[in-house]
Amino acid sequence: MDILDCIIIGGGPSGLSASLVLGRARREVVLFDDNTNRNRVTAEARGFITRDRTNPQEFREIGLKELENYPTVSYVNATVTEITKDKDSDRYIVKASNEKEYITEKVILATGIQEVFFIPSIRNYYGKSLFSCPYCDGWEQRDKPLVVIAEKEEHVLHLTKLIYNWSQDLVVLTNGLELSEEATSLLEKRNIKIIEDQIKALIGNDGFLEKIEFESGDTLERSFGFVAPTYYRPNKLVEMLGCEVHENGKVITDGVGRTSEKNVYIAGETETARPSSLMISAARGNKAAVSVNVDLTEERF
Repeated sequence: MDILDCIIIGGGPSGLSASLVLGRARREVVLFDDNTNRNRVTAEARGFITRDRTNPQEFREIGLKELENYPTVSYVNATVTEITKDKDSDRYIVKASNEKEYITEKVILATGIQEVFFIPSIRNYYGKSLFSCPYCDGWEQRDKPLVVIAEKEEHVLHLTKLIYNWSQDLVVLTNGLELSEEATSLLEKRNIKIIEDQIKALIGNDGFLEKIEFESGDTLERSFGFVAPTYYRPNKLVEMLGCEVHENGKVITDGVGRTSEKNVYIAGETETARPSSLMISAARGNKAAVSVNVDLTEERF
């Protein structure tokens, strides 16, 4: 079986960027991806210079097309299911859903994160009329009447302050959380209405919100807004490989992608377990790939 220089798991901006760098460095690479990137639910990927307002699927296809220029890079549409370490060689054996096995010297984890919504029905509107990132969707929602839905006071304040730059017509929904007097005063000074009633239902059609119904029986008509989800890594690869993780959930690295485990690197949102822009994720993929190439060079020269 051929021994690969690097396997990259995840074909988002960080994984695509890492693949490009290593392809140009003439490294034998396999990129795994199963098309579960979390921005697939939105119509446009925004804020990436030269690709602003590109459909996420098109963004991905452009990246994969560019990799075809480099014959040492292979793309596999499959999910990695298991990674085990060969202690004698420090190489990794990777198994995937295509029922094949691969051996590699280096691994880059770039599988990203996924959202968890405290109100499950938010998922029905996410990406069309409810959003989580003002930098991604604030411009399109500028000056509209908006709703801000968050269940923790720090999330309420952070998100509302940001969104206020794009629209001052805001209603904050806390779904039962009672805000502190300080937070309430801060928002009310800016004429931001606060509704602390529990949310009974989100009402709309085909992903587009029309109104929100509360347990009290009251309703609020709003067509667009922002929410504050929590995030998680969608697999156990970090744990499987034994990478050290900070108490805040961030994987401990040297700052340029190397984890605590030899030959295991990490990039993008997988490292931080928090959302970031496409541009930042791509940059982190670039850094991790350079670290891989430097290490391979030093080990073999």
